[in-house]
Amino acid sequence: MPSTDSSPSRTGVKAHRNTLFVEDAVILSHESYAGNQYVLRVSAARCASHAQPGSFAHIQCTPTLPLRRPLSIMRADAGQGWIEFLYKDVGNGTHALSRRKTGETINLIGPVGTPFRLDRSRPRALMLGGGVGIPPMIFLADNLRTDSHWRPLVLMGSEAPFPFSAHPSRILVPGMKDGVIAAMPLLDDWGIPSRLASLQGYPGCHQGYITDLARGWLEALTDGERAEVGVYACGPHPMLETTARLAREFDLPCQVSLEEFMACAVGGCAGCTVRITTPEGPAMKRACVDGPVFDASIIDW
Repeated sequence: MPSTDSSPSRTGVKAHRNTLFVEDAVILSHESYAGNQYVLRVSAARCASHAQPGSFAHIQCTPTLPLRRPLSIMRADAGQGWIEFLYKDVGNGTHALSRRKTGETINLIGPVGTPFRLDRSRPRALMLGGGVGIPPMIFLADNLRTDSHWRPLVLMGSEAPFPFSAHPSRILVPGMKDGVIAAMPLLDDWGIPSRLASLQGYPGCHQGYITDLARGWLEALTDGERAEVGVYACGPHPMLETTARLAREFDLPCQVSLEEFMACAVGGCAGCTVRITTPEGPAMKRACVDGPVFDASIIDW
């Protein structure tokens, strides 16, 4: 007899059935950057073919650690079968991962999670990435660059050195503050404007928060231009909360990818729950399979 159980735990599992893959991924490259940051590229064909901006992989950093670590996917190439991550060495798991070498194999589960949902009526995609929240914005920008319908702007903030050599942007951004010219070279090469922010005094960066930089840009738009903006963000909780308030102030739709501690990352343990608001009252959702991307307006900040 078919099951009639429609509880969130059952429906969440069903929504992700046949979309998660367990793969032994070979490390293709593993580059280190200032601030204990690393860019890891692995061969994982099935994950690469299904990955979308906002999804992540649950990685076994080393066989000696029982718990995996969730890492946002920064780039994926379905044709060549690789995925790429940016992460920071901040604990036992990521420290062990940082010691892994090219040619070694790591096990991963992915792609996990609900991705960003694009609204073509809002072609001005304003993307904010803070720290290790930068990767989903790069992935989203990569997906948009081949469609001339979109007019994206990527703002990135970091208090550690950026994991790339910033250079003066070749792309003009109307309404941007004078002197804020530092950009990510990869995005410039893609034809996507970007600007950087930090409190560390890095040359060419906005000396402050990316939410302040976003506010200035939004204020410079006409009412008609602002009506075309959709906001996408990933980063530390305070940054996302401020982004949500900013979007609400300007009456803009906003999606945020939450960074939460996870154990299983497949919806079983409910250790990554997020409190949201519904018409029926407060509810709890799991960041791993119900998210990590949520409508910012329903989160109980």
